[in-house]
Amino acid sequence: MEISIESSWKEQLREEFSKEYFKELTSLIKKDVAQGIRIYPKGNEIFNAFRLTPFDKVKVVILGQDPYHGPGQAHGLSFSVPDGVPPPPSLVNIFKELKNDLGIEPLESGNLERWAVQGVFLLNAILTVRAGQAASHSKYGWNLFTDAIIRKLSDNRSGIVFLLWGNFAKGKSDLIDKSKHYVLEAAHPSPLARGAFFGCKHFSRTNQILESLGKTPINWQYELESGSFTKNC
Repeated sequence: MEISIESSWKEQLREEFSKEYFKELTSLIKKDVAQGIRIYPKGNEIFNAFRLTPFDKVKVVILGQDPYHGPGQAHGLSFSVPDGVPPPPSLVNIFKELKNDLGIEPLESGNLERWAVQGVFLLNAILTVRAGQAASHSKYGWNLFTDAIIRKLSDNRSGIVFLLWGNFAKGKSDLIDKSKHYVLEAAHPSPLARGAFFGCKHFSRTNQILESLGKTPINWQYELESGSFTKNC
């Protein structure tokens, strides 16, 4: 398994990479690959969230559960899909809430790299999955790794806004020091939640918190032009 990770994260996670559970989960993934099982996302994208959002630049965490397991969808960022891939239902609902909350029209692309480069850490609790098999790597040990990540952010940073959508994400709340950070909870954006996600206004509330801390708010609407991120005003 290829570990392409930004230097500040590499320093923070050095101990985790050397632990027995991480060696075991790496071995399990390599075994799947050796058996011809297709794994998503592809190896050089598994740690995309870490590459795009350095540890000391994290302002917001959006916690997902499991990578998309359809062809071409997962690319290492929670809820995000690459350019040219139709946004899945949960992401469609996220864009609907953006429109309800801030009047932002749904983005054509479901690629959320435009958020990640501003400090939105798009973390899945499980970083890999077998093609067509949801949660198939949920018992490989990824939760130990990503719980450690949440604790490191909680312990070593301050003023981060954690967006916890759905019961699984809310279950991570106890890992976060709420005297130092902000936790906003809502229903999952999945259609299975029957619209309970709508009206949470997490995007405007996040920016209000960031501004109160003297931080630059997130521009939730970006337009990708010529391979660079430019504001769409």
